[in-house]
Amino acid sequence: MNITADFPPELKTALPAARVLGTGVLRFFGLRVYEARLWTLPGFLPERYESHPFALELTYERKLQGKDIAERSIAEMRRIGSFTEAQAGQWLALMLEAFPDVTSRDRLLGFWDGQGEVRFTHNGKLTARVRDAEFARLFFGIWLAPQSAAPALRTALLGLG
Repeated sequence: MNITADFPPELKTALPAARVLGTGVLRFFGLRVYEARLWTLPGFLPERYESHPFALELTYERKLQGKDIAERSIAEMRRIGSFTEAQAGQWLALMLEAFPDVTSRDRLLGFWDGQGEVRFTHNGKLTARVRDAEFARLFFGIWLAPQSAAPALRTALLGLG
């Protein structure tokens, strides 16, 4: 992989020293949904992912509704930890803003600064931002927490395989 050519432009100021820790593909009934890449800094500890800055980049391979992505994210976040219905409503509203409808080759990127801020981009353009460490822990836990519904993808992203 050519790290320089593939480096997401939105990370040039946010995480300029980041490198790909791992990459993997999410499949649903054998069909490729997206390719994921985890961008981290040296010293990243998988078991403490929420305490490090990183970016998770998803490049979609099929058309999906942003509403479906947001609703599925809430369901998956519930696998990682519990939260109130009020939080679910706030987070769903945030993700409806963050995740537009996508088609093949569209890129969604979530950046966590390790200190409280999450930013989302679609094809390099900022779509939403929030300061909420609990949201970040649960949202990125969809891919990075031991409770992930996609353990093989988690292993690949974290470079554990």
